[in-house]
Amino acid sequence: MGHPFPIREIARQAGLSEATVDRVLNGRGGVRESTAREVRQAIADLDRQRTQVRLVGRTFMVDIVMQAPERFTTAIRAALEAELPSLRPAVLRSRFHFRETGPATELVRILDRIARRGSQGVILKAPDVPEVTAAVGRLEAAGVPVVTLVTDLPASARRAYVGIDDRAAGATAAYLMGQWLGERPGNILTSLSSGFFRNEEEREMGFRSVMRARHPGRTLVEIAEGQGLDTTQYDLVRAALERDPDIRAVYSIGGGNIATLRAFDDLGRDCAVFVAHDLDHDNTRLLREHRLSAVLHHDLRQDVREACHTVMRAHDALPPAGPILPSAIQVVTPYNMPPQAAV
Repeated sequence: MGHPFPIREIARQAGLSEATVDRVLNGRGGVRESTAREVRQAIADLDRQRTQVRLVGRTFMVDIVMQAPERFTTAIRAALEAELPSLRPAVLRSRFHFRETGPATELVRILDRIARRGSQGVILKAPDVPEVTAAVGRLEAAGVPVVTLVTDLPASARRAYVGIDDRAAGATAAYLMGQWLGERPGNILTSLSSGFFRNEEEREMGFRSVMRARHPGRTLVEIAEGQGLDTTQYDLVRAALERDPDIRAVYSIGGGNIATLRAFDDLGRDCAVFVAHDLDHDNTRLLREHRLSAVLHHDLRQDVREACHTVMRAHDALPPAGPILPSAIQVVTPYNMPPQAAV
């Protein structure tokens, strides 16, 4: 396992003891495979970040904790690493704690471990449940500022929320859906990854409110708890389509869009309008293929940069700033895709 990094640096990046890292690097045994993977991941993270590590400046170790499908966490990792040079002369080092699904207790365990170990900040995407809110309070009490990203925990002690106005995003989706469906008959499938994420709940409320006001005769059919994962999403969508032969459009709030379209295809059904969120790899490809009508997107690099600046302000490394404004909502079609869209 060749690398140029001292054991102490790898241990700090991985959040493990130097003795554990030494055992992994020298193949001494007595270490779980999951721990060995953490060491390998820490070396890979350090390698990607090492151009910044050489800079002279104050160093901030920030933990990125997220429950989201891999396609989204990959986009977040890329956005953060692309923004590292913009933070100069400060040096931001990041530890990633990503999981696609699982009980809230696992997230709480990660957050409590960070509180005990110490960190300059936590950037968090998590379900809005009481146990996570309590863990955020423990982090702040330990002097670790928390910034929620993409989805908020408004009842928590978090320092700030960075992301879009999700209710406005849902209303925008309803406006587009109504315009494109016009007078054509058909019901609309609304798909959430989970009812416990505040951003998805807000999007759904914005969508439903505008549809009720502007298109009261249109029926909305909701599915949830697919976690944005293709396997579970496919089964939920297929079952909904089999129950309701009048579904003709989709507002995808929580992802899993390849699986959603596959369910339509397998049943020989047409999806007349499909509005989704975020230009991740899947949605970029589907948009290029004209399988999606539009994607509501926001600049993840800008959001990540703002989250990092908030952490730095919490340590008086930047001057105070005014309230954080919601990120701009971009309506992306196959004809105005940004050049940096995922490929």
